[in-house]
This record gives sequence, C-alpha cells and structure tokens, in this order.
Amino acid sequence: MAEGEFTPDQIEDFKEAFGLFDRVGDSQVGFNQNPTNKAVNKILGNPSPDDLANKRVNFEAFLPMLKEIDGQPKGTVDDYIEGLRVFDKEGNGTVMGAELRIVLATLGEKMTEPEIEALMTGQEDENGSVHYEAFVKHILSV
Repeated sequence: MAEGEFTPDQIEDFKEAFGLFDRVGDSQVGFNQNPTNKAVNKILGNPSPDDLANKRVNFEAFLPMLKEIDGQPKGTVDDYIEGLRVFDKEGNGTVMGAELRIVLATLGEKMTEPEIEALMTGQEDENGSVHYEAFVKHILSV
C-alpha cells in the first residue's frame, strides 16, 4: 500500500464517522462542523461565513480532504510531552489539572468546556494532578 493511501477498512471507519455528522440524512455534512481551524478552512477553499453555514460536502469529496489533512506533519509524543513539561513546576512528571484546563481553553486550537471535560475525565489523581506523559499517550492512542 502506497504511503498516504487508506485501506478499505479505514475508509469504512471514516465513512461511519462521517455519517455521524449527517444531520439531514442526505449522506452529506455541512461545512460548519467543529472543530474548524485554519487547515480545515484552507482545505475547504477559505469559505465565506455564508458558505460555512449553508454548504454541504459528500463523502467522496471529503475523502481527498481527509488525505490532505492526514498527510500534514504531526507532532510526536515527545513534542507534546515537552510542551507540557513547561507547566511541570515541581519536575515530577505532573501538571495541575486546573492549569491544563486553562491551557486547553485559551491556547492554540481552543477547546470548549464540554470537550475539555471529556478529555480530562479520569486523568487527574487525588491531588488534582495529571501525569502528562500518560495523558499525551492516552490522547494519541484514541
């Protein structure tokens, strides 16, 4: 299989996930799905607010977009761990969960409160700390 190609099983999984966002039942999803970010807007051709609110895309048009996103450089586990190490004030491999929530809500691709809560569920110990190496590995394994 050539690099950047998807297996039939992957395509079937993507199609199933894609279908979860079909709010109308016409095998298409709106341009205005979350999360939106610069890369997604670029792939969509920098749509106008009106296009974002009203345009829809079918799976066949979506798959090449997914390939483009999948082909973009991604951070490594070590990159993410190093990024969180900045917040490890005691040098013990943990960051405060409250501080991590603030970072997720305010920096980079800002997350909503429900997204943060879903991500943080079960990640804090009895002291409200998060072992960030395990946290990063958990996120990247999902």
